[in-house]
Amino acid sequence: MKYILILLLGFILNTGFSQRVPVLKFRQVEQHWNSNSDTVYVVNFWATWCKPCIEELPAFLAVEQELKGLPFKLILVSLDFPQHLNTRVIPFLDKHEIKSEVLILDDDANQWINQVNPDWDGSIPTTLVVKKNKQSFYNQSFEYLELLQLVKPKLN
Repeated sequence: MKYILILLLGFILNTGFSQRVPVLKFRQVEQHWNSNSDTVYVVNFWATWCKPCIEELPAFLAVEQELKGLPFKLILVSLDFPQHLNTRVIPFLDKHEIKSEVLILDDDANQWINQVNPDWDGSIPTTLVVKKNKQSFYNQSFEYLELLQLVKPKLN
């Protein structure tokens, strides 16, 4: 009986995590920031295996915390393979206590990279800053102050 409860609990937790981090196609992911609202969306393309991505992540989380209550939304788009959701992505999010919106993009990069930006060569980290369907593209790493100075003026 004890083992059944443990298995059931593991299944429930695993299912909850999968819902927390949906695996989506590009069109579905893009809908998360395509808006005519006054919200400023910061969309960061990253992966658990990308060292510069991991190094800059605390800056994004700190900016998200700093701008809490303002029309600001951080979206972390993971380029990890969907089959690594439970073995890499969820453990990484738990270890770093990341509560931000995280999506896994499961689509052929050759089909969507140019839709993000024609100048993008596919390297990460890459960030979009979007407001009212106007977007700025940054194929670079960010530090806290640099990111905050980029986003704050767009909140007005």
